Amino acid sequence: MSLMHKFLGAAATLALTAGVAAADPAIIFDLGGKFDKSFNEAAFNGAQRWAAETGGTFKELEMQSEAQREQALRRLAEAGANPVVMTGFAFADVLSKVAPDFPDTKFAIVDVDWLDLPNVQQVSFAEHEGSYLVGMMAAMASKSGTVGFIGGMDVPLISKFACGYVQGVKAANPDAKVIQNMTGTTPAAWNDPVKGAELAKAQKSQGADVIYAAAGGTGIGVLQAAADEGILSIGVDSNQNHLHPGQVLTSMLKRVDNAVYDAFKAGTDLETGTIRVMNLASEGVGYALDDNNAALVTDEMKAAVDAAAEKIKSGEIQVHDFTTDSTCPVQ
Repeated sequence: MSLMHKFLGAAATLALTAGVAAADPAIIFDLGGKFDKSFNEAAFNGAQRWAAETGGTFKELEMQSEAQREQALRRLAEAGANPVVMTGFAFADVLSKVAPDFPDTKFAIVDVDWLDLPNVQQVSFAEHEGSYLVGMMAAMASKSGTVGFIGGMDVPLISKFACGYVQGVKAANPDAKVIQNMTGTTPAAWNDPVKGAELAKAQKSQGADVIYAAAGGTGIGVLQAAADEGILSIGVDSNQNHLHPGQVLTSMLKRVDNAVYDAFKAGTDLETGTIRVMNLASEGVGYALDDNNAALVTDEMKAAVDAAAEKIKSGEIQVHDFTTDSTCPVQ
């Protein structure tokens, strides 16, 4: 082989390596958008943290309609983004179609644990564990003995939040009553703050004085109505305590930001063909305590919840996961 051939071979290898190294990660947000102050925004914060720490850049897409899912995913994969991260179980079907067409691209999807694809990392959260903790807090803070739950789309994942919450409520007060409503049966249920506010007011009229919202952008309406009506609310996914200081009891943190940050940090070395479970023990879920809600959380409440958290981590308390059998042991 001539010296020139050797040089060209080395140059080609170098160019290829540089191309791989330069692949930007990408994120597609679910309906509701990246500034929903909840689920999508948590994901966006994780991407932003990675960019700030590394100086790297990432591609992002916000969909306007359900019909854009597959097109958005294909566009990012075709553009060479790697890995591509999706927020939400609603991407599962299109990912099943798209991932096999891009075997060299790595994908990560949040809130899915049932796919079997070699180039996909699935990330699921123990939302029932975090919801149990805020349920205990709701029961301890309630003066009426009636608390509420408002979910977004009526799907098993949101029933998982609800069931964990009810278990925590009953653990702290076996006589407590829990009023439950879902916002709707289509993806529009994630972004309907007006409906969220209506449901919150209806629950207050039935005696609820603490309401937990697990409804994406719809929850913003729940928190606003609760504040207007002089009752407490509980935020979800992101820390929402600051939205109405002194009126949000706590927020159930779902560390979607960590899932996105970790996937971006791993880059093309992302471990795929796996399910990553983010639970209390791995700090995947928890509750928020800061200056905005410190006056609402008593020492007794914090001690009880922290003790329960340790028992959940050790396995002494087993919080039932609704998605395992589509049932909840308490109502």
